[in-house]
Amino acid sequence: MNSNVKAAPGNVSPLTALKSNFLGDAPTWYKHLILFFLIANPFIYSASATVAGWCLVAEFIFTLAMALKCYPLLPGGLLAIEAIAIGMTTVEEVKAEIYHNLEVILLLMFMVAGIHFIRELLVAIFTKILLSVRSKVTLSVIFCVLASFLSAFLDALTVLAVIITVCTGFYTIYHRVITPEKTQLSDNSKVSGEDRVVLDKFRAFLRSLLMHSAVGTALGGIFTIVGEPQNLIIGDTAGWHFVEFALRVSPISVPVFICGILTCIFVEKFKIIGFGEPLPEQVYTILEQNYQKRRSNQTTGQKISLICQVLVAIWLIVGLALHLAPVGLIGLSVIILATTFTGVNSESEIGKAFTESLPFTSLLCVFLSIVAVITHLDLFDPIIHWVLSVDKAAQLPLFYVANGVLSAVSDNVFVASVYVTQINNALQNCSLDREQFDMLAIAINSGTNLPSVATPNGQAAFLFLLTSAIAPLIRLSYGRMFIMAIPYTIVLSIVGFLCTWYLLPYMTDIYIDMGLLNEVEQVCTGK
Repeated sequence: MNSNVKAAPGNVSPLTALKSNFLGDAPTWYKHLILFFLIANPFIYSASATVAGWCLVAEFIFTLAMALKCYPLLPGGLLAIEAIAIGMTTVEEVKAEIYHNLEVILLLMFMVAGIHFIRELLVAIFTKILLSVRSKVTLSVIFCVLASFLSAFLDALTVLAVIITVCTGFYTIYHRVITPEKTQLSDNSKVSGEDRVVLDKFRAFLRSLLMHSAVGTALGGIFTIVGEPQNLIIGDTAGWHFVEFALRVSPISVPVFICGILTCIFVEKFKIIGFGEPLPEQVYTILEQNYQKRRSNQTTGQKISLICQVLVAIWLIVGLALHLAPVGLIGLSVIILATTFTGVNSESEIGKAFTESLPFTSLLCVFLSIVAVITHLDLFDPIIHWVLSVDKAAQLPLFYVANGVLSAVSDNVFVASVYVTQINNALQNCSLDREQFDMLAIAINSGTNLPSVATPNGQAAFLFLLTSAIAPLIRLSYGRMFIMAIPYTIVLSIVGFLCTWYLLPYMTDIYIDMGLLNEVEQVCTGK
């Protein structure tokens, strides 16, 4: 039996055991609410399919918002299975949605796993930077920029996982020095006096560095078609490759990136809302000594492994930029090349790389099941028709705001999937012209990427950080993360809104006139 399974106590009735096992250690009120949804949905559907569809969407968004109570795959999956069972959609329609988004699924499966095998290189880079740069403002900007650059080509969760690994390693090194041997990292009962003060400052330093890095993944994630899963969904639907996507989103991504970096400098310089704490000198001395010791003990095999990882990383960037193969297949090639030249050759070692990506890949398939329900019941048709009836210039900010608000309270991949499917249907039916479709697709992309930094559950990278092992060690709670994100939320949301409304149409026309973008001939398929 799996030792990780949280079973009910021994001497209880079967019903009590079943209640205890249902959704694990989620709160009782949460379990009751999910059961209520499951019982009520068939009755609502028998009365009104439309009302039932909207209830299902609201229920699914609720499970995403409550991701810290229970991973959404479980309750969301139950809702999706029930929806298929009672006829809100069909298995064939779900299969079609999954097939349409196969490239995104391959991205999540293989790219995330591929980056796992060049982690040593990324850890070495971030460690060297952290110990080489003493200015906190400069260090924060470097971490934010580097996280942005890496997230434009790699998975944001993987980039943040590397930075979390670095920060956890540093915390562990210092904690072992100031506590008795074999003391757990969460046990600070024997830390007092000056050591306690320094530890609290070190925590503040790590918190701010991780928050800058998390925001950096959002800043970089908007730039390219592989930066975020929803980017690939949107780009694949629109038929854009790597370079075209980057060009089309640049009127928004470039100004937002610049303003994001300026925000990073501002909050650090003026020590706003928990930012600005430098690395304590006592901690730096300990970390530097440990780093030099490990470096002197590095073997030739480890050095060659790092060189091979550099070459694989170069292939990854070139392959993506030139679109030499579908994204997922490039990720698969990274797995093969990196493992071949770094000494990894067992199934168990390779299998570990997939543990981070497969839960979210499974959740994405559940997303697509809900999208199939929305499509089957035409739930968004009235909204889309209303938005498309307003002035073209007003459609862009409307889509940006709608996607931004929903992404902040649920999940941006799900929101993007829903909206891009709807505007694609409108395009196919000639309710929307191709030029406007392209700009609305970018508005959806921007809305799901930028305002979603407002809450930890809006961005997968933020949620990953919040649920990581380091969060309780450095006292990074949901509330504190929400507050620390406020300056970025305000700046990125406003700048993104203005650029979507004014700069996007203007720059798109310029790119077309310069021949950088081609106008696509519209083909209508009808109902």
